Amino acid sequence: MTEPQAGALAPEGQTWEPTTPQEAAAILGGLAVPWLIAGGWALDLFIGRQTRAHADLDLAVFRGDEGALRDHLRGWELFIADVGSLRRWEPGAAFPSDRHAMWAREAGRDRWQLEIAVERREGTRWSYRRDPSVGAHAADIGRRTSDGIPYLRPDIVLLYKSKTPRGLDETDFITALPHLDAGQRGFLAAALWTVAPGHRWLERLK
Repeated sequence: MTEPQAGALAPEGQTWEPTTPQEAAAILGGLAVPWLIAGGWALDLFIGRQTRAHADLDLAVFRGDEGALRDHLRGWELFIADVGSLRRWEPGAAFPSDRHAMWAREAGRDRWQLEIAVERREGTRWSYRRDPSVGAHAADIGRRTSDGIPYLRPDIVLLYKSKTPRGLDETDFITALPHLDAGQRGFLAAALWTVAPGHRWLERLK
């Protein structure tokens, strides 16, 4: 049995005091690499109103840009989300190539503020980390609100939510579906046909 790494935390029982998208935009102002609001908040930014309560705030950055994010978040604690644990991302260490998420909080806080997903990018192409045959132009995976907050495209957010969806993911799909345009519906349907051809959402995307 592998001993837990010294300083590792269990994700279970951790508490959150998430930032809002507006607070995240202020925190990340001046960051020299692309970033996007992701998860449920991205869908609400797309729809134009908050549709439900959110227990956390998800961000996305491209792999290769993690170091710039860490430099920008000086004075924050960053922990790598590993299998069943959170371990501190030590200064000077590279972000592990087989991990794709981190949690962040300002030093001195005991509650987490940001969860950050690390997205795959090869050249100018973004690819879905669960199946790299699904992809899009990296510059086209984001959108902006009228006040300039960047967020992940709703069809891509829903693609991530489609894998073993929880109740809130089902609710997010039903809420966002009427707002998707033909291109977004087409991308999500094609991606689901590729990764989960029997998925129950496909009937509603016709």
